[in-house]
Amino acid sequence: MLTVDNNYQKLLPKLQNGLAQLNLNLSQHQQTQLLYYLQQLLFWNKAYNLTAIKQPEPAFIKHILDSLSIVPHLPTGRLLDIGTGAGLPSVIVAICQPERSVTALDSNAKKVRFIKQIISELGLKNVNPVASRIEAHSDSYDVITSRAFASLCDFVALGVEKLATNGEFLAMKGVLPTDEIAQLQSNWQIQATELNVPFLDEERHLIRLVKL
Repeated sequence: MLTVDNNYQKLLPKLQNGLAQLNLNLSQHQQTQLLYYLQQLLFWNKAYNLTAIKQPEPAFIKHILDSLSIVPHLPTGRLLDIGTGAGLPSVIVAICQPERSVTALDSNAKKVRFIKQIISELGLKNVNPVASRIEAHSDSYDVITSRAFASLCDFVALGVEKLATNGEFLAMKGVLPTDEIAQLQSNWQIQATELNVPFLDEERHLIRLVKL
């Protein structure tokens, strides 16, 4: 059974409010998993330097809710999250969608070690943690995501060989990267969606790319 400290348990009403705003229906167990993930992220952060955000509420908004905001927009299929760091959004997606196969890829072995530990504690069977650079990874995916990983051009160039036929790239960005979009428009169908992350007063956008 997962034990969530009071410092994190008191975020539950805000989590439920955020889920309602995002039209996500998660069980009580899934909500506990999200809060436990946050708790362990900040606990491990003291030794593993997983995030620059050290306080529960800002980390909850900028990591958990931010990652949850992509979930309603995901197409079906096997998912690869490039540069996942400590599992954002890969582990969050896996909690919300236990039926989906999720590969969490990062070149930082310490961060992947954390992912292996946390998915074991959470009982997640649908996550494959991989400590590797994307260039050295070989597999094919229906959906490839990134969150603050690289420029759109680099993201596409590095990931295109891993994208299945009719697959989609989904890049999570802050301010709309209009210059980067312009560089790719001749070869890709591109759709930009503004993401409304609950309780976050900053711009967030989701860029969807499908090969023409």
